[in-house]
Amino acid sequence: MVLILGRRLNREESAGIRDSPAIKRKVFEMEPKNPGDVFDFSSGPSHSESVLQVFNEFRETRLFTDVVISVQGREFPSHRAVLSACSGYFRAMFCNDHRESRQMLVEINGIQADAMDVFLQYVYTGRAKITTQNVQYLFETSSLFQIAILRDACAKFLEDQLDPCNCLGMQRFADAHSLKQLASRCRGYALQNFPEVAQHEEFLDLRREELEEYIASDELCVGREEVVFEAVMRWVYHAVDCRRPLLKDLLQHVRLPLLHPNYFVQTVEGDQLIQNAPECYQLLHEARRYHVLGNEMMSPRTRPRRSTGFSEVIVVVGGCERLGGFNLPYTECYDPVTGEWKSLAKHPEFTKSEYAVCALRNDILVSGGRINSSYVWMYNSQLNLWIRVASLNKGRWRHKMSVLLGKAYAVGGYDGQSCISNVEVYDSFSNRWTEVAPLKEAVSSPAVASCAGRLFVIGGEPDENSCTDKVQCYDPEADSWLLRASVPVAKRNITAVSLNNLVYVCGGLTKSIYCYDPAQDFWMPVVNTFSRQECCGMSVCNGKIFILGGRGENGEASDSILCYDPASGIITGVAAMPRPISYHGCITIHRFNEKLHRT
Repeated sequence: MVLILGRRLNREESAGIRDSPAIKRKVFEMEPKNPGDVFDFSSGPSHSESVLQVFNEFRETRLFTDVVISVQGREFPSHRAVLSACSGYFRAMFCNDHRESRQMLVEINGIQADAMDVFLQYVYTGRAKITTQNVQYLFETSSLFQIAILRDACAKFLEDQLDPCNCLGMQRFADAHSLKQLASRCRGYALQNFPEVAQHEEFLDLRREELEEYIASDELCVGREEVVFEAVMRWVYHAVDCRRPLLKDLLQHVRLPLLHPNYFVQTVEGDQLIQNAPECYQLLHEARRYHVLGNEMMSPRTRPRRSTGFSEVIVVVGGCERLGGFNLPYTECYDPVTGEWKSLAKHPEFTKSEYAVCALRNDILVSGGRINSSYVWMYNSQLNLWIRVASLNKGRWRHKMSVLLGKAYAVGGYDGQSCISNVEVYDSFSNRWTEVAPLKEAVSSPAVASCAGRLFVIGGEPDENSCTDKVQCYDPEADSWLLRASVPVAKRNITAVSLNNLVYVCGGLTKSIYCYDPAQDFWMPVVNTFSRQECCGMSVCNGKIFILGGRGENGEASDSILCYDPASGIITGVAAMPRPISYHGCITIHRFNEKLHRT
């Protein structure tokens, strides 16, 4: 039965309808249950799929086709309306009065015929078979025709196909097409799998700047630095005539100082190409000096890659929480990259205060301390234990230590009655302290740092009632002291470090960090800290300067950690120490961490 819904018919209209030969059905009225009732029917995706299926059948049988796309001499009959509905490229071509809008045959260059076939399958069916053979061409085709969904599907397929033999070529492809996510994935994969990637042919075809980007990265994952050196030399020897001049620029990104000494001597220095490259000698000399001097040598090449299991950490030794308080027993290390603190072996004589601390190679020396101690302890970083070594000839506290040319210097200080000018040097091979030329002016609580082959003693107090602005410079070859340009402020309880042949000084309840250039004999303020501190720790780690703790104008200790980056000139607060602390030692060493090591 057919229902016709509408108005009520009068008697005459009804009679006319009954008599009409065209309409012979019963008509009656149906009142809606609810005013405004509408049945909004939809067949869902099945309708559009069935329509597309029919259009695809039309295409295959050339029914209603009104344009032929020619690619590499192969013809693809199509419908302008379907192409325009799916692609902004074709919409612009067919709807803007271009000559192609009137042509029956349209030729398109720069794409593959097989990719065009897959592309049209997608346009007419919503499906495409992406394979390793067609993905690159299909990506380029879908990009040209502005089909974002298909292009993104190709990019996702490429991500899933990453392996050591194709990641470098895939990254180049991603860069060329501004695929940031895919490029990032490729780069990360290559960094994580560098030893395997370096064995494949794609690696040998890297451009110089691409290779440099990888080997310069701290995120490069290698179990040992020898892998990086071997990869570089393999790349150079692959086209030795044209790549030989690039050797120095490449080797400056290889951490030659961290190679095993035997490997360095036999393999690196024994390489014929390197022997005939005088421009590389300075890099070799730096590595030799590091093997003798250890962490005293600082450069981007002496910082370990974290994947080797080693990282630069700042070790904090002792200190006290408040003025007149007890000295703390803790020896702890801080990793600025992870923000983690780890406990190390406690110092055996933590009850002493105002001692001096320095790093000798990759170990830590602690000397003297209140009252008038001459004891010296060495922390062995490999064994995580403290060892008693030869005592100072003259006991002292409020002195400083620094390492110069592989030897530790104990400078000045206080002997309980007056400031002293005595300076002693420690030779770890003979385990002996010997006196050298005394300071020009006796001082306690100065800042001391070695830089450019000299020892600099900055400021301090010549007596308990005054401070000095003098800078005393020691020449180890002449065993003599000279005065250099005075520090801008006369202070005590200041701290100094050396970085990139410059000396940086802070503390002394000043807000400025001052920089001294020994080559120019010139001082200048470089940045202000956030508060006035003295007796703070200061150390260089990962190419930046860290200032830890200290005591403010009110005598209260601080737990702040500041980081100053000389490259950008920016100082930031980066973290907090486990507790407020002052009068502590701060030293940077390399420490092995099993969690960081890739097995």
